[in-house]
Amino acid sequence: MTPLVLTGAGVSIEDVAAAARSAAKVEVTPSVMEHLAKARKVLDEAAAAGQQIYGLNTGLGANLGTAVEGDASAFQRQLLDGRGAAVGDALPIQLVRAAMFARIAMLSAGGSGLSPHVFSALVEMLNAGVHPVMPALGSIGAGDLVMMTAIAHTLIGEGDADYQSRRMPSAKALMMARLPPVSLAPKDGLSLINASAVSTGAGALALVDALSAMEQQQQAGALTMEALAANRTILDPRLHVARPAACQLLAARTLRDLLARDHETPPTSLQDPLSIRCMPSIHGALIQAIDHARLAVEIELNAAADNPLVLVEDALVLSTGNFHTASLALAFETLGLAIAQCAGACAARFIQLTGSGRNGLPKYLSPLGGASAGFVPLQKTVTAILAAIRHKANPVMLDYLPVSEGVEDHATQTLLAVSKCGDMIVLWRRLIAMELMAAAQAVDLREGITLAPATAVIHASVRTHVPALKEDRPLGANANVLYAALADGSWRA
Repeated sequence: MTPLVLTGAGVSIEDVAAAARSAAKVEVTPSVMEHLAKARKVLDEAAAAGQQIYGLNTGLGANLGTAVEGDASAFQRQLLDGRGAAVGDALPIQLVRAAMFARIAMLSAGGSGLSPHVFSALVEMLNAGVHPVMPALGSIGAGDLVMMTAIAHTLIGEGDADYQSRRMPSAKALMMARLPPVSLAPKDGLSLINASAVSTGAGALALVDALSAMEQQQQAGALTMEALAANRTILDPRLHVARPAACQLLAARTLRDLLARDHETPPTSLQDPLSIRCMPSIHGALIQAIDHARLAVEIELNAAADNPLVLVEDALVLSTGNFHTASLALAFETLGLAIAQCAGACAARFIQLTGSGRNGLPKYLSPLGGASAGFVPLQKTVTAILAAIRHKANPVMLDYLPVSEGVEDHATQTLLAVSKCGDMIVLWRRLIAMELMAAAQAVDLREGITLAPATAVIHASVRTHVPALKEDRPLGANANVLYAALADGSWRA
C-alpha cells in the first residue's frame, strides 16, 4: 500500500481509514520536522523568559494557579499518571490506530511545541503496530485527554499494549518492536493528550462507513422502485432544480442512473407512498449531513488545536479553547438525525414491499400463500432496529456537568455523539440488507419485469448471498449474511 505522507495539511477521512484499517505506513516530510523544531524552540524560549505556560510550568484545570517547581519533565509523568482515569472495555485496535493517526496528523500541522523526537516515536510506534490498550470511557468532549493518556503511557514504556495480536506490558511491546521508550521534555505529556484525536479518528471511520452505506441505500431504493413499478417521474431533474434543497438533485441523479434503460415502462400509480416519492429529498439531506460532518472532521485532522498554542511565525505561546469541539459534536448529532430519517424511510419501504399485497405482489412476498409467513416476521425485526436507531438519535451534546471546581464548566460530549452515530450506521445497514432482500424477492415474483442494467446487477448481487424464498425458512440468518457482505466490503453491485 502507498504510504501516507504527512505534509501538515490535506489529511482526509480516507487517510484515517487507510491507517486504521489497512495499516498503511505513515511518512513525514522534512518540512514538518523543521516546523516542529521551530515550535519547540519558541516554547522553550518563552518558558526561559519566565512566561506562565499552561501545563509546562503551571498545574492543570483547577490547579492552574499552582506553579510547577523542580523537575518539569517529572511533572509531565505526574500529569499523565494523574489523568489516567479512563475505564471500561478497551477500544478496538482500529479505533486506537485511528486516534493515533489523528493525533499525528494534528501534530503535523504545528502548534503543539511537542519535542520532535517524541513526535517521531509516535509515528514509529504506529508503523510498528504497537497499540496502547485504551479504555473506552472517559471523554466528555473537552479534549479526549483521559483516554489519550494510554498512548502517552505506552510511548514512555508504561501501561499495556497490544502487539502482534498479544496483550502485554508496553515496555515489552516496545522492546519486541525494537523501539526505545521516550523521555518527555516539559509540556510533551500535555501535547500528547490534550486533543480530540479519539473523537476525530472515530468520526473519520464512521463517515467512511456512512458513505458506503449511503451508496448501498441508493441501490436498495432503486431496486425497490423496480419491484413496485414506482413512478420514476419523481427523478426528473427539473423537479429538483425547482426546489434545490440539500443535495436532492444529486440523490435523484444517482437513482435515475441506477434505473436508466432503453425503454421506459409505465408506472403502476400516479403517486407512490412518501418513503418512495420523497427518496431524493430524504437521501439528499443525508448526503449533505455527511458532507458537513466530513468538513468538520477534516478541519480537526488538519488543525493546530492545542492549548496552549505555539504561533511559530509570531514567536508567541497563547492559551486557547481550540481543543473544544462543539462544531464536530453538532455535525454528528445532525448526521445521526439524518441517518434516522433515512432509516425510517427504508423501514417504511420494507413494510410496503412485504405487506398485504396491494402493490400487485403476493401477500407477504410468499409464493405459497395460505398460512405462509413469508417476509412478514421480519417486519418485527425491522421495527426493533428502527426503534434502536431512533433511541440513539436523541442528542447528547448538552449532557454534561461542571467539573474541576467549575473551571471546566462546558463540554460537548463529542465522542459519545460520534460513537452513537457509528452504532446507528451499523443498524441502518441492517435495514438496507432487509430492504434489498425484500426488493429482490418482489422482483422475482413480479411477472413481466425487465430490470435496468444497473438494478439487474444489484438483484444478482443479492442472489449471490441470499436465495429466493420458495418456502418459509429462517430469514434472519439470510439477513445476517447479506449485512455482513454489505459491511465487510464483499458486496459488489
